Amino acid sequence: MLKAEDLNVYYGPIHAVKGVSFEVNDGEVVTLIGANGAGKSTSLKTVSGLMRSRGGKIEFMGKSIANTPAHKIVELGIAHVPEGRRIFTSMTVEENLDMGAFTVRGGNIEADKERVFEQFPRLKERRKQIAGTLSGGEQQMLAMGRALMSHPKLLMLDEPSMGLAPILVEQVFDIISALHKAGTTILLVEQNAEMALSIADRAYVMETGRITLSGTGKELAASEEVQKAYLGG
Repeated sequence: MLKAEDLNVYYGPIHAVKGVSFEVNDGEVVTLIGANGAGKSTSLKTVSGLMRSRGGKIEFMGKSIANTPAHKIVELGIAHVPEGRRIFTSMTVEENLDMGAFTVRGGNIEADKERVFEQFPRLKERRKQIAGTLSGGEQQMLAMGRALMSHPKLLMLDEPSMGLAPILVEQVFDIISALHKAGTTILLVEQNAEMALSIADRAYVMETGRITLSGTGKELAASEEVQKAYLGG
């Protein structure tokens, strides 16, 4: 479904992503794990058109999207839930969901909203509440719900567990698993390597802008190197 080859991304003179290649097959959960500053979030931003790679290729459903504007990439079926959630804090929950549907042509937005409310009952209770007054966990649910409004073929999640209490982290990962079972393909960036590897079909380890290891979620969870570096083993 998604193929990124030889991505090289810079912040001014800083070479943040160095020759990175990865792929996501239809129906998979793929995770990028690694320390802060490894280039994981930059890789997602490059796929979603918020950053540009110098050279390399990005293909989605067999077509190049390397120079496609970000809003067109959403229309093609890639939804990006950014790090820090980035919800519209002065709008209501419902208005945030409406914003998630801005690329949808001729669909039934009200029915889509009801579907999101079924997946996130807490949001239904808070539909008229100003989004900035929600708890961190509720804001994460809203960011995911907003992304689902665009009917994504590929859902990219950047650090969905960041700053959440352990019980909420479990809830968020339960939701990710449920979305996957319902047929959504997921690319997950996550510092909580243990949780990420437990639900991933495949995984890549990033260190200082490069991919240093890859394999199935189970293989990497069992790897001594990964256990020492990321799992407290």
